[in-house]
Amino acid sequence: MKFTDLGLHPTVNEALEAMGFEDPTPVQEQAIPEILKKNDVIACAQTGTGKTAAFLLPIIHQIASGQGGNLNTIIIAPTRELAQQIDQQLEGFAYFSGISSIAIYGGGTGSVFDQEKTALTEGADIIVATPGRLLSHLNLGYAKLDNVKHLILDEADRMMDMGFNDDIKKIIEYLPKKKQTIMFSATMPPKIRSLAKVSMVNPVEINIAISKMAEGVVQEAFLAHDDQKIPLLESLLKDKKDLRSIVIFTSRKVNVNDIKRNLRKLGLDADGIQSDLNQAEREEVLRRFKNQKLKILVGTDIISRGIDIDSIDLVINYDVPGDAEDYVHRVGRTARAQSTGTAWTFINQRDVYNFQKIEALIGTEVLKRALPDGFSEGPNYSNNSDRKTSSNGKSRNKKKKPFKSKHKNEGQNSTPSGEKKIAYPMKKKPSTD
Repeated sequence: MKFTDLGLHPTVNEALEAMGFEDPTPVQEQAIPEILKKNDVIACAQTGTGKTAAFLLPIIHQIASGQGGNLNTIIIAPTRELAQQIDQQLEGFAYFSGISSIAIYGGGTGSVFDQEKTALTEGADIIVATPGRLLSHLNLGYAKLDNVKHLILDEADRMMDMGFNDDIKKIIEYLPKKKQTIMFSATMPPKIRSLAKVSMVNPVEINIAISKMAEGVVQEAFLAHDDQKIPLLESLLKDKKDLRSIVIFTSRKVNVNDIKRNLRKLGLDADGIQSDLNQAEREEVLRRFKNQKLKILVGTDIISRGIDIDSIDLVINYDVPGDAEDYVHRVGRTARAQSTGTAWTFINQRDVYNFQKIEALIGTEVLKRALPDGFSEGPNYSNNSDRKTSSNGKSRNKKKKPFKSKHKNEGQNSTPSGEKKIAYPMKKKPSTD
């Protein structure tokens, strides 16, 4: 199937052609026709499957086809970074359609707030917003939502984890009862299904292999005690000066500056992003990294979901994430759009059990590499396979679950993802006067 087979508006097809997109991904192929039929849709699809384009393209089609109106669509995302990313994607896909949009999120100046207010009162076609910021506007009473025809919830599971359940329900109360609701989530916990029951009508369910890794990712792990991690990181990276872009994830924001400082001592170009930075600082670091003016980006899980950065060569998990699904999101930053990449994970004594859960989830055993010459012995992985070690060093026996045999995963990157960085069409934009 080609994008041209989906019956999208000519201006949408023109943008796709200009950006070099021909073949839809599985989630796009399944979701776009259902959204065009105006069905409510709930889709399980992880980052990297092209989910953003799966909901943007049919919405742009409907607006471009004259099915719009002021403030036609509201898209809710869990973080300001993801809201910005969606708005950027939207700009590319709607390049020839004359559709207006704005991203609404916290952390801006008073003038930014006024711009958001104008969009909500005079009516931009599409609003992309974080829950808290949108609710702040709605509580002030001036937003005109009578014409909203589409509500899209992206990374719905993440929003539940971040405590936005009540905020989303309040936002829904402001919207017309008759509307199309589209929900994308990497997982489908009970809270998501509960939300779907109160906000959706006979939704079509779509499931896209949520926990499979891209074929191009080489996954390796190192067993290292905490005091070995920085020296190990330095040892491994000193021979990787040919790599263009590296992301290092740590579960603790206090580690971000420590890692950054030590890498800079080696003469490596590194910077960090975490929740303590203000919005302008975070945007500047991300801008430099996306433009390949910064080689190494260190961050917490704030950058593991929803931020789309092309051509990442290496992902390093400085800490094993506590949630196995977060590992999939972290590692999914590399090997995008038919590319290849490498993912390294540092495993300390406490994290053995959590990493075994990750291996069980992804259905394969990750190669454990030996520490470089000169390093003392790290934690023993095999001897801890049947126990969970608590933070106080005591162990609780756990029955070992056998790992599934290795298998070749079905790749989700066989076609251009709608979530890749937009190469904007190099054509003259038609006048909208």
